[in-house]
Amino acid sequence: MVSPRFLPFVAALSLSVVVLFMPQSGVPSSWPGMDKIVHLGLFALLAVTGLFALPRTPVLVGLVGYAVLSEVLQGLLIVLGRSADVVDGLTDVAGIGLGWLAYRVVSGIRSR
Repeated sequence: MVSPRFLPFVAALSLSVVVLFMPQSGVPSSWPGMDKIVHLGLFALLAVTGLFALPRTPVLVGLVGYAVLSEVLQGLLIVLGRSADVVDGLTDVAGIGLGWLAYRVVSGIRSR
């Protein structure tokens, strides 16, 4: 049986696959820059849930790799109407950093 501490990370990872690889036609229209907020929040969520489930270094390195790979794949999946964007990748990494900071704050509060 899977440990309950892994379930939020698995759910966040599943959500990220849907959001990052959804055909462009299925993406709701929104204001300019909203996609950057989504990338930032999604990777922050992945970092926080991953850090509570797994060791720090593999999670952080793995998420940076996932950020790069997801952008490369979006660039290759032209049939989905997606495209690679370096700024999205950088925003993903910023989200990982934000998630790491949030994890540090929350885990510090919990240990008191």
